[in-house]
Amino acid sequence: MSISVANYPLGSVADEAITFVVIVSREKDRWLYCRHGQRQTWEIPGGHREAWESCQEAARRELYEETGALQSSLLPVCVYGVIKDDAPPSYGALYFAQVQERGPLPPLEIAEVRPFAQPPLAQTYPNIQPFLWQWTCDFLTKQGK
Repeated sequence: MSISVANYPLGSVADEAITFVVIVSREKDRWLYCRHGQRQTWEIPGGHREAWESCQEAARRELYEETGALQSSLLPVCVYGVIKDDAPPSYGALYFAQVQERGPLPPLEIAEVRPFAQPPLAQTYPNIQPFLWQWTCDFLTKQGK
């Protein structure tokens, strides 16, 4: 199976086509990654968007569910598409969150959240996550953050 990833400017993909959100998150000077209870690898917080949610609402909800974030700033970075083999792309909204406060994890699928100085080597989606992290770093550099 081949996978390719592309980013698109905000507003260039129809809102209803965006079905998931991913939130590259930082707490102080460390990147937050979470580990699903059924996996040993690390992933950037994110998940599927509910039909009634805006992308921003989905990002805020997923950030809480997967990191326990109680207070954070949330900035849209871009929209991205994932293309598997010859299938049409699936689209996600990429956000950056600076987390100021975390509480306990809700009792859902995430088993652990850990801050890392650099992205971990054992990533759940190694063909996708490094691009998302780099695009976010590029965005932050342009923002002077």
